[in-house]
Amino acid sequence: MAVGKNKRISKGKKGGKKKIVDPFSKKDWYDVKAPSMFAVRNVGKTLVTRTQGTKIASEGLKGRVFEVSLADLQKNEEDAYRKMRLRVEDVQGRNCLTNFWGMDFTTDKLRSMVRKWQTLIEAHVDVKTTDGFTLRMFCIAFTKKRQGQIKRTAYAQSSQVGSADELLCTAIA
Repeated sequence: MAVGKNKRISKGKKGGKKKIVDPFSKKDWYDVKAPSMFAVRNVGKTLVTRTQGTKIASEGLKGRVFEVSLADLQKNEEDAYRKMRLRVEDVQGRNCLTNFWGMDFTTDKLRSMVRKWQTLIEAHVDVKTTDGFTLRMFCIAFTKKRQGQIKRTAYAQSSQVGSADELLCTAIA
């Protein structure tokens, strides 16, 4: 063994013990506000790390997407299966102003709509609104038994599915 090596054995680690800092002490709470089209404007609160150096807190908030039940936004429990997605567009003081970013159904609602012995028909189309936004609309349809039908199933042929798909696309657009 070389002389003068491994002196640290008796002293311990270099630099000493690092201080444990609570990560929440460096964070701030911001209020999330829904667009004015909803009855309830206050969606909730969100955490963000405080502005430090070149990292600005408001930049960390912009682009965040929040998923909120429409029942909470409209005070109507019948719309509980619809989920609205809201995206932070602007930060004013401690308020995060959001904009509509999408709508979806809850998984339990989708699962309850799909049944055995019928055909599921799906369609999607890109629609441009009058105010310049482009929306991708998804539509879901099902076949059903006719009145007085004895046959257990209500399946559609592939050509019928294709024509129904086109019909859905024209109805949406």
